[in-house]
Amino acid sequence: MSTEWVLHCATSLAQLDPGASASTTQLAQYYDLPAPSLAKQLKALVKAGVLSATTGPRGGFRLARPAAQITLLEIVEAVDGASSPFECREIRRRGRGGLPPEECGHACLLAARMADAHRAWRSSLAGVTLADVLADLPPAAPARTRSLLTGPDAL
Repeated sequence: MSTEWVLHCATSLAQLDPGASASTTQLAQYYDLPAPSLAKQLKALVKAGVLSATTGPRGGFRLARPAAQITLLEIVEAVDGASSPFECREIRRRGRGGLPPEECGHACLLAARMADAHRAWRSSLAGVTLADVLADLPPAAPARTRSLLTGPDAL
């Protein structure tokens, strides 16, 4: 859930006018998310150098760098880390079907395939920037986002 949140929030912040920011409350209301949980995720993006934050009544979050310099992989890893979601625990050696140690000298075939898939996934995300995402949005989307997120009727 948090990965989806931060990807959408970063994309929304990338649509704001230069120098504009949005608060946790604005982003939480925009997406109907719990503000305290979202705040933790946004702070992780600040720590990773994806967002910058300002405090005070007009404070909020904005991109720390141009959208063309921020990859989806950076955003995902800021909240999920870089480790693979698959962890081989060598169950091929357990139970009635357990293999003897001499047959397990090489990496498990499934672990190897999962590692390949994880590398491909990371490579794919590393090849897409926020600017790429913005380029694929419908033309009216940025103006709508700016109006609803930070316009006069926004929080």
